[in-house]
Amino acid sequence: MPSLSDAFRAHPVYLHQKHPDFNSLQELPDSYAWPQHDDVRSPYPSSPDTVLAQENVPVIDLKDPNAPKLIGHACKTWGAFQVINHGIPTTLLDDIERAGKTLFSLPPQQKHKAARSPDGVSGYGVARISSFFPKLMWSEGFTIAGSPLEHFRQLWPQDYTKYCDIVLEYEEEMKKLAGKLMWLVLASLGISKEDIKWAGPRGEFKGACAALQLNSYPTCPDPDRAMGMAAHTDSTLLTILHQNGISGLQVLREGNGWITVPPLPGGLVINVGDLFHILSNGLYRSVLHRVLVNRSQPRLSVAYLYGPSTNVKISPHPKLVGPSRPPMYRAVTWNEYLGTKAKHFNEALSLVRLCVLPINGLFDASDSHGNTTVKVG
Repeated sequence: MPSLSDAFRAHPVYLHQKHPDFNSLQELPDSYAWPQHDDVRSPYPSSPDTVLAQENVPVIDLKDPNAPKLIGHACKTWGAFQVINHGIPTTLLDDIERAGKTLFSLPPQQKHKAARSPDGVSGYGVARISSFFPKLMWSEGFTIAGSPLEHFRQLWPQDYTKYCDIVLEYEEEMKKLAGKLMWLVLASLGISKEDIKWAGPRGEFKGACAALQLNSYPTCPDPDRAMGMAAHTDSTLLTILHQNGISGLQVLREGNGWITVPPLPGGLVINVGDLFHILSNGLYRSVLHRVLVNRSQPRLSVAYLYGPSTNVKISPHPKLVGPSRPPMYRAVTWNEYLGTKAKHFNEALSLVRLCVLPINGLFDASDSHGNTTVKVG
């Protein structure tokens, strides 16, 4: 069975630039200066008087008996929500945050020893989405897919086991939480464990794939012209994000523009990804999100990118398809979708969308090449 690393290796993204030492820069280089727009602004207002009232991403207590219903509403209207009482120990969140800060505080030459290869997914480097933008992002990242042992030996020749243990424990806890969240989201759509065969007989999503993404956003001399992470959707089913108490994450809210997601002590941010968008037949939309930077405080985030086994075909679930709502997307594996995403970035979802036309009381669904794939009546 192909792994997530195999999937990324099959779809390389060639990024040649290396990070400067951000801490040594007193001015924003032109290569990092993004065109100014009204909606590109620092999440740190210059004074309290400039704070505007805004809607907030829903916060959901996973111990609430109404959690599935609340999650369903959040997925439908926001594509994102925060969870509390999720079962992840605060000490573990502190540990992974400390590990990330220690990693990114290493000298540049040390971090480059663990650089990601062009056809790889794991290691230190710039965001894979960087190749789609003319300007660079004010951030650095470290991706872990599979064992972190090899790269951590390069970073910490003496202490690598300590950091490996933290990552492995974090990944195990995140995997459990991701499975729990999947069933809560699916339950909000009326889908039971018997309805998802690829989840396994016990509904454990045993073959699920995931990657851990550590992101560092250093302080910036000109944050209003910089971008920490450009707007994108995730290719995942779900993404679980830990923020470190520093604001910066924004999600696009239809009709309201960019909304800052305030860090919540002990809380975790959940994003709907493209694959769940497909599975839900477009009912739960993958959320466009980005990260801004600031002048005074460095920011760290840890994202757990969760998806199915790379060879499982994801398609609109039959319970969400009918005469009044035909299938909107063709079936794709995560491996196949990553290839489309690597070539077309945020246009990938539209490229697997079916063209649906009513013909004699039936819905004729064709792919982007005009090939008829299914008829629903």
